[in-house]
Amino acid sequence: MFTLLKELCDTIGPSGFEQNIQRKVFHLIKDEVDECKVDALGNIIAKMNGNSDYPSLMIAAHSDEIGFVVKKIESNGLIRFEVVGGFDNRILLSQPVVIKSDNGPVHGVIGTISAHYVKWDDPKRVSSHRELYIDIGALNEEEVAALGIRVGQPISYGTQLKKVGPEYAPKAMGKALDDRAGTAILIELISKLQEDKNERGDVYLAFTVQEEVGLRGASVVAAKVKPDFAIAVDTTPTSDTYDVIMTGTRKLGGGPCIKLADKSLISNPLVSQQLISVAKEEGIPYQEELFMGIGTDAGAIHMTGEGIATGGVSIPSRYTHSPYEVIDLKDLTNTGKLLLHFITSMKQLKGKGFLDT
Repeated sequence: MFTLLKELCDTIGPSGFEQNIQRKVFHLIKDEVDECKVDALGNIIAKMNGNSDYPSLMIAAHSDEIGFVVKKIESNGLIRFEVVGGFDNRILLSQPVVIKSDNGPVHGVIGTISAHYVKWDDPKRVSSHRELYIDIGALNEEEVAALGIRVGQPISYGTQLKKVGPEYAPKAMGKALDDRAGTAILIELISKLQEDKNERGDVYLAFTVQEEVGLRGASVVAAKVKPDFAIAVDTTPTSDTYDVIMTGTRKLGGGPCIKLADKSLISNPLVSQQLISVAKEEGIPYQEELFMGIGTDAGAIHMTGEGIATGGVSIPSRYTHSPYEVIDLKDLTNTGKLLLHFITSMKQLKGKGFLDT
């Protein structure tokens, strides 16, 4: 799983610029599923045929990552940028970045003043990203152009995925785990869903785009597929560090988080209760997630058309929306197990609706 995860995370693909990551996903899965299509926005919809007597399910994970876009090239060769997605300006200084140029990836760094200048500055001031710049080692506009860089090109953090932690409990650390971790789980599910097709309904695997800028891709996918049930797989921030605002309710290594509510969704109890029941039956560690600080594709999916019974499963992650997100690989594996067992249990939901909970 880590090899696949690294391949996905190290790919440049901010919201709206997902071509590279979606090409990679498409070629990995197209010959392993019954149908595979890419819509006009860039969403990939893969279908695994099942028993039509059982409810259909759509599982969505977004392929995009937070990132930047080239906004202006200064005469001294420095590059101004705009952000794509949610950022904390406090962590931008001195971070490595990589630009998808016409000539291939170009590495740079978000500039900051030397520590030796701090005595003449206000150290408490947080610079807006609009005040910052990227240094790629060019000294004028001509050198920037020669490297194939122009306005409008996508930029991602320049960190690469690494294994950290003890060998018996490895973690993954790097950019874009939100939500290439979910993307990897969906890809891994495909081979397992080849078996026992008569024991489940049709399963749609949606690799969505532009989640980080407003859940845009998911609403289009849900309207097209119209499944009976849906689950969004994403990461969720842990609260297990000793930072003052943390509550200890979502822990790294504590198992997948079964979503009860966030700012975009109050989970349908048919889905959340079935997920909890499956986790207990299969001995899969799990956590209950009630966190109003985030939203996921589930927020767009459940309000599509006449409404879709929707829930969420989240992978606990530290330092989300930073260049060094951290997840526990055991949580990743257990999330995949939970989803697989949920799929095969869905026959129990046949004919059930909101009032049956």
